[in-house]
Amino acid sequence: MDYNNYNRGYTEPTMTSADYMTRTYRWMACGLLITFAAAFVTATTPLIYVVDSLYLLFTIAELALVFMLSSRVQNMSVGGARATFFGYAVLNGMVLSYYFLLFDVSTLVLAFLATALYFGLMAVYGTTTHKDLSGWGPKLMLGLIALLATGFVGMLFGMGFGATVLYSGIGLVVFMLLTAYDTQKLSQMYAYYAYDSELAEKASIYGALTLYLDFINIFLYVVRLLGMNNRRRS
Repeated sequence: MDYNNYNRGYTEPTMTSADYMTRTYRWMACGLLITFAAAFVTATTPLIYVVDSLYLLFTIAELALVFMLSSRVQNMSVGGARATFFGYAVLNGMVLSYYFLLFDVSTLVLAFLATALYFGLMAVYGTTTHKDLSGWGPKLMLGLIALLATGFVGMLFGMGFGATVLYSGIGLVVFMLLTAYDTQKLSQMYAYYAYDSELAEKASIYGALTLYLDFINIFLYVVRLLGMNNRRRS
């Protein structure tokens, strides 16, 4: 979402910073609730067979929704942006439903609590720090590319226990840092969009998507680490 070229054209903001942050975290929380509900329903009903047979299609569809919301949110209506975000949350939950089959409920609950703690700490840091975190962006992007490439190689050739733990640990750190980076970026987005109520609302939905993705990825890496630990003990 390009907010650097937006001309305000107004003298007074139409939305307070607190309201903007509240809306952003509210959309993120709603997206997470929808995702976990969709994952549970899919894993416990015949929908799991539909996802299994159309897994690639579901994955492509959710990637397309993320791309659409990221690149076209300024041109969407507020309702369209919300629908796209929630549609992605549903599809992502259906794709991630396999985690309810691979891991027991206690592991998933523990992973969720740990994720909420990690995410919360980094979000507070990103909100309260006086350090400019914008320089983290290129480095974290390189980290994401390295994670994707390593994950693809691991999918093709497999990873040993130690390599999987290291990969998951690095992924966890990368997305924790991204949480702080994206949280600080919310205030920058507010500074550009607070003068237009519609753009501010759409910016809050886009911000919710970035934080949602950070939370989900932290959760997935924590689950993998806990799952690896349980397998090691067994």
